[in-house]
Order: sequence, then structure tokens, then C-alpha cells
Amino acid sequence: VQLQASGGGLAQAGGSLRLSCAASGGTFSSKGMGWFRQAPGKERAFVATINWSGSMTYYADSVKGRFTISRDNAKNTVYLQMNSLKPDDTAVYYCAAAYTSTTYPASSGYDYWGQGTLVTVSS
Repeated sequence: VQLQASGGGLAQAGGSLRLSCAASGGTFSSKGMGWFRQAPGKERAFVATINWSGSMTYYADSVKGRFTISRDNAKNTVYLQMNSLKPDDTAVYYCAAAYTSTTYPASSGYDYWGQGTLVTVSS
């Protein structure tokens, strides 16, 4: 599975961005998907995950209520809608495809990774 993340950019605090992750070359619709982020000087951290059908989602406490993960299996794409952005959300965001079809809130559960897209939130 090849993953291509896009949609990053510069946003003001309180603003919104929507990230997309397009998959190709594999069975996207059977895989759980996740978003992770890595802020400068910090380790990669879990953000959100969704199961194969989109019926189950799980979020990090830091983004719960502000971010929404979704997927369109017909388009082989997973999304991350980010609202009420904060400067602490500044990071490179990575999408990843899981080993299994379910949700998984840790990087160890993922075997394919996209290249990352930079999100910068100004105060």
C-alpha cells in the first residue's frame, strides 16, 4: 500500500484544515487507518484511528472534540478534519495503514506510512 498525505499548510489558531491521505496499490478498504503527528523535537504521537468500515473511531485526548477522522473507501482516501486548531497542533502529520482491519492507537500496529504533511498553526 502506498500512502500520499496532503492538505497541510499554515492556519491561524482557532482555524481549520482538512488533511487527506490517498491510498493505492493495496486493499485499502480492509485496513484500519490512523493519523499520527510529530512535533519538532518530539516523538511521533498517535492522533486518531478508524476501522475498515468507518464505524469505529478513536482519538487522542489532546484532539478529542476538535478533530474528526473519516474515510471514503470508494475513493481509497482517509481524512482528518481539524477544527479549533491550536499552536500545539503544529507538527508533521502522517497517515498510516494498520496490519488489521480495526482501530489501533499506537504506531506499532501500522505497517505502511505516508510521507507526512506539515501543519503549522500560528497564534
